[in-house]
This record gives sequence, structure tokens and C-alpha cells, in this order.
Amino acid sequence: MSDAELVVRSTRVITPEGTRAATVAVAGGKITAVLPHDAHVPSGARFEDFGDDVLLPGLVDTHVHVNDPGRTHWEGFWTATRAAAAGGITTLIDMPLNSLPPTTTVDNLRTKQEVAAAKAHMDVGFWGGALPDNVKDLRPLHDAGVFGFKAFLSPSGVDEFPHLDQDQLALSLAEIAGFDGLLIVHAEDPHHLEAAPQHGGPKYADFLASRPRDAEDTAIAGLIAQAKRLNARVHVLHLSSSDALPLIAAAKAEGVRITVETCPHYLTLTAEEVPDGASEFKCCPPIRESANQDLLWQALADGTIDCVVTDHSPSTAELKTDDFATAWGGISGLQLSLAAVWTEARKRGHDLTDVVRWMSSRTAQLAGLDQKGAIEAGRDADFAVLAPDETFTVDPAALQHRNRVTAYAGKTLSGVVKSTWLRGERIVLDGEFTEPKGRLLTRTP
Repeated sequence: MSDAELVVRSTRVITPEGTRAATVAVAGGKITAVLPHDAHVPSGARFEDFGDDVLLPGLVDTHVHVNDPGRTHWEGFWTATRAAAAGGITTLIDMPLNSLPPTTTVDNLRTKQEVAAAKAHMDVGFWGGALPDNVKDLRPLHDAGVFGFKAFLSPSGVDEFPHLDQDQLALSLAEIAGFDGLLIVHAEDPHHLEAAPQHGGPKYADFLASRPRDAEDTAIAGLIAQAKRLNARVHVLHLSSSDALPLIAAAKAEGVRITVETCPHYLTLTAEEVPDGASEFKCCPPIRESANQDLLWQALADGTIDCVVTDHSPSTAELKTDDFATAWGGISGLQLSLAAVWTEARKRGHDLTDVVRWMSSRTAQLAGLDQKGAIEAGRDADFAVLAPDETFTVDPAALQHRNRVTAYAGKTLSGVVKSTWLRGERIVLDGEFTEPKGRLLTRTP
């Protein structure tokens, strides 16, 4: 404690052992000790007492589409990382598509890193992409520090990032398994999508019918079979179909190396409430019915689903037309993810230690970020300070992401982020930001 540069205190600190009153010492951007609440504060240390506000580890969001460079008018590192920091997120990992170029070669990765370096308000890492023609690039990208590789099993929505068929999936996964990498997968089967009714127009029920659950279920079953055959590490992105949960639970019980995420919009929004023409609610796979949502929550509680991430996938407002067939599919959720999940979680009997497990510790574990995701000695001093009982009504004008389109407009949410800290430095206080202090992260060998 004598060498502490910063000491923070709260009556509610969320640690791996649970929530307790504690004092946390920080030096060199790292947590050096978690001590009793009444621990002595050295005279030379900066001191912050957060009272009864909750001190939790900064969230780690492993599914973010920043789109920078190339589609920076959709989103960029400056705006995305400000929105994330305002929501208590201190680390994000950028998806390899929707930017130009996509992160599918080492040269393209370097381009992304150069663009992000001066704009990131928080720590940023990168996923690589697995395409039909870039198997030769996967090992070099792994060696360059990407955290894993994203693949689509159905069309991605952008021409420069084509999907893998089953043979191409097998080739890519075999290559990745050879160096024990991680493949993260948008799992919808294209044949089931093609066979589904495609009416177009403003009716949400028609859009929902066009992305049936069996498209997810079939794709996930195939992925499990490939992972089992190769003893490969796979991760299912943005699970929305509760029908796939028994498949996943059985695979985990058999020892298949599979993890699964879902998203705040699947946990907090329902098909029944989506107005016709309201394409701010459009995402793929889609927001499904309330009964489906109940099963997703049950799967979070029992561990079948591992973690919760935003899948922040923004676009310009013009692309959010009232025709669900042609509107861009993606929900912007960085700034609101913690509050949205906490609002629903507390109604369902969960506490903030559950939310931290789903949105910080398990996401850090997924990416191998051993220095993130917990308030304990040796970790980065990344914190969010939350007033969990305070509420706010979502005003799109108050959001930090570039295009202020949100499915949460007008909703009253619980949980106000008072401040966010990155390696012991406060980066947001009551909506005011410092200059960017983020670092570029690479996978630890």
C-alpha cells in the first residue's frame, strides 16, 4: 500500500469473491491490493471515495463493429470508444468487417491499427477474418496478434467479406485448430434462409419469418460437428434461437470446445414490441419472441450461454429504411448495454456480480485478456463506477456514437455510469471525456 499512486474506495466493490466493502490500491496502472474498507490511505496517494456507488471492473466488449477506416461515416474509433466509455466499457475488440479494408491480411490489420492508435479512448484489440480465399493469411494474422477469426456461414451483407460454405469452413477451421486459435462464427444456414418466405416491406412479422430459428440451429449443429472432429475452439456469435440451447448444452457436456454469446437486444427487447417499419430494431439473427427470451435468460443463468456482448453494428440513419428487407441490419448498443442488461437482470433476480461475470470476466477470458475483467491484484486498474438504482430515459441526442439511431429510444433504464477509469486514469466523469488514452492490444502468445 505504501507505493500506491491511487486509492479508491466503495462500500460495494465487485471482486471475484463477491461484493464487499473494500479499498483498492493502484500503482503503475495496475491493481496492487484489494484491502478492507477502512485501510489506511498513504499521504502521497490520490484518493477517491465512491461512497455507496458500485465499483466494478470495466466491461470487456468482444463484439464491436467500428467500421473505421472506409465506412467512418457509419462509425469510427473516436465516437465508438467514447460511447463505450460512457457506458462503462474499458476494452473492446473490433470485428474484421464493415471497415475498408477488412481485417483479413496482416497489411490490412496494420492499416486498422494505425487508424485506431490516435483515436481510441479505451483499449482496443482486433479480430481477424476467415474468408474463402485467405486460409494462407490466418497463421500470419494469428502471429501478428489478432484474438481469433470471424467467419460467416451465410452472406454477411457486404461484398468484401464473403461467407464460408461447409468445405471452406472445414479448411479454415483445420488451419486455425493447427495453432489452437479461436474461430468465432455467425451461424445461420444459407439454405434455410433461402427457403424461408421473403416478403420484404415494413411488417416485422414478415422479417422475423425470413430469419427462422432453424437457420441458426442447423448452422450451430454443423459447427459443433466440425469442432468435435477437429478438437477445435469455436465460439457462437449473437445467439438468438433458444431452440439451439439443447444442442449447445449437449456439446459442452461432451467436452466440445464451444462457447456462446448473446446480446442485450435479445435479452431486453421482444418481437412483440417492435413496431412495423421500425428498422432500428433490425438485426440478424433477429430479435425473437418473449418466450424465446425467457429461455435465453435461463441459459445465461445455468452457463449454457457464457457471455453478453453488444454486437454494436451501426450505420447511417438513411440506411435504416422502413423496409425490413432492405434496411441495414444492426443495433447500436455500446453506450446502453450495461444499463439495458442490468435493468432486465434485476427484474429476473440477478445481481451485479452476474452482470460482471457475463460482460467482463467471461468476455476477457474468451479473448485471453488475463489483465482485464476483474478487480484483483495484478489486473489493469480498469473500473466503472455505477449508481445502480438511479434511472434515466434514453435520449438519442445524448448518445456518443456517430449516428444516433437506437432501438432503446424513450426507454427508462436503471444504472447510471458516474465515471470510467482506464489503468488508474479517469477517462469519463459525468459525461465529460479526457483525450484518448487507449492502447492497442494484441493476443498474448
